[in-house]
Parts: sequence; structure tokens; C-alpha cells
Amino acid sequence: MEIEKVLLIVAITFTFTAIFTTIVKRIAKFIGAMDIPNERKVHKVPIPRMGGLGIYAGFLLGYMLFGQHTVQMNAILIGSFIIIVTGLFDDIKPVPAKYKLLGQIAGAAIIPLYGKILLQDVSAFGIYLNFGIFAYPLTIIFIVAVVNCINLIDGLDGLSSGISSIYFLTVGIIGLLLNNFNGLDISLTFIMLGSTLGFLVHNFHPAKIFMGDSGSMFLGYIIAVIALLGFKNITLTSVIIPLLLLAIPITDTLFAIIRRLINHKPISMPDGEHLHHQLLKLKFSQTKTVLIIYLVDILFAIASVLYAIGYPMLGTNIYGIVIYIILLILTIVLVTKTNIIWNHDKKKEKNEKKKIKSETK
Repeated sequence: MEIEKVLLIVAITFTFTAIFTTIVKRIAKFIGAMDIPNERKVHKVPIPRMGGLGIYAGFLLGYMLFGQHTVQMNAILIGSFIIIVTGLFDDIKPVPAKYKLLGQIAGAAIIPLYGKILLQDVSAFGIYLNFGIFAYPLTIIFIVAVVNCINLIDGLDGLSSGISSIYFLTVGIIGLLLNNFNGLDISLTFIMLGSTLGFLVHNFHPAKIFMGDSGSMFLGYIIAVIALLGFKNITLTSVIIPLLLLAIPITDTLFAIIRRLINHKPISMPDGEHLHHQLLKLKFSQTKTVLIIYLVDILFAIASVLYAIGYPMLGTNIYGIVIYIILLILTIVLVTKTNIIWNHDKKKEKNEKKKIKSETK
């Protein structure tokens, strides 16, 4: 795939999605698919949802013009349709979490069972594992997990669409640097880059439309599929690359699970303590908060590029590992300084109350 073709794919899908999303906004308003503000949400006025339909339309156009007709692609089309329909139902009228999970599992299952796209083995830092027959359930779990990671971080204007764009751009750069132009993963990557950026035109603060569950679930789905295809096509030379490209949504999801378990709350219960909420509490604006997260994600992307091209081009991937370690230390500092896992404010209140009681005695 030449650079000229890459630019053409991105330009066409970007333009189409940007235009089509304006139509989706009108449809969402007409049918009442609106995101109403509440105590957890940052926006103050109702905003149309269903923006995922615009991204999906760009994806379909990109496939029709530039895609490859294979069994794998058929599986992706069928599975993504199940995901997008599940999300659209939720955008129009909220669907119970258990039914959304069923839709996610159904869409994910198409990939290994029909498309034979499997998380068969993984390698990282010299360790190699082959999953054998467990590759099928692990593939489904991997896809569903990524879908929900992107879904959970979709809490500020332009956040999940921007993080997804960084992911697609990074995978595309790795493919180009490794001269791996012809894989299905690279075609999908640039189709999705154009589609997601086209939507971001409408979604960056102040957002005129939200992607809704249809968008966040579809983006998570296609990100997971590209990662799986990258393993097969040697674009993503190690499992560590897609996982660390998704470091922010993955760690935010893990922190949310730990936080809710500590507080004895259901894992599916939403709250206002995600990473972006913590930055907002530090008095950053919406735009600055999103840009800070973009910057951290770009650092992970740079580390991933250095790690991926290390041995083929640099003779070592130590540079990528060093950046990963620095970012890990920053993550630990973030955990200790914010309420992302433990509510330090409540601890301070308890300690003050104990101090007052001891003094009165």
C-alpha cells in the first residue's frame, strides 16, 4: 500500500464521515436519542447520541472502496453489525447491562468461530505462551474486554474518539515502518483512522454529538479485531503493543473494578471517579483534561512504536521499555495522589474524627 493510497483512504473516509454525521445528528434529535445531563455527566444540555452510526457508515464505505473480500472480512462485518445494532438500541433507549453483554459476546464470537481470527499465542519480553483449544474463549474474552474498556472511558468530549484515533495512527505507522502494507489489519486501520477523525470534528469540545454505546462499542470491537489481525500479520509483533497502546482505557477500567470492589459496589455501577474525573477535580478544563490524556496516550504510542520496530530497525527495543517504565511510575504516582482507587478525602475525614474524639477524651 503506497502512501498516496493511505492518504486517499483517510481523506475519503474522513470527508464522508464528517458529512454523514451531520445527518445522524438530525436523526438522533428526531427520534429522541438524546444524552440527558445528570450528576455524573459533565455536559449541561441534552446532546444527540448515535454518533457511532456515522463512524460505522465511514467504515462501510471504506470497506466497499478499499476493503478485501475474505472470510475474515465477512466475519468482521457480521460481528460489527451485531455490535452496532446492540449499541443503537441502547442509544435510543437504555438497555440492561446483561443484554448489552450478550450482544457483545455474540458479536465477538463470530470472529474466532467463523472468521478463525484467534488469540492463539502471545509473546512478550522473551516469554511465549500457546493457548491451544483455550484460544477460542480467550479471543472472545479479549474482544469483549476491549469493547468495555473503550465504552467506560467515553466520558468527555472527544476522549474515546481521540484515543482510538491515536491507536489507529500508531498501528498504521508501525505497519508502514515494517513495510507491512498489504495486511487486512493495515487496510482497516486507515479506514478507521479517517472515519474516527471525521467524527472527532463533531465530537471534540464542545461536542455537538456523542458517539453513544453504538460508537464506543464499535470502536472497541474493531480495535480488538485489528490487534488480533496484527498478531497474525506480524504488524503487532508482541501482545504488549496493543495492550500498552490501550494502557489508558485498560488501566482506567481496572481501577474502576478495584474501586467498586473496595467500596462493595456492583462492577457495572457507574461512578464519577474515572481518570478524566480526577483531572477535572484538579481544576483542569474539559479541553485541557482531554489534551493531557491525549499526550500521555501519545507517549505510550511512541514507546510502542520504538518497541515494535526495535529489533528489526534499531537492534534493540530498550528505548520503548524505558518509556514504558517511566509511564508506569507516573501511573503509580497518579493512583497515590488521586481518588481513582481509594477515596483519600474520606480517609482524611475519618482520621480527623478520630483525632477529635481522642482530644475530647
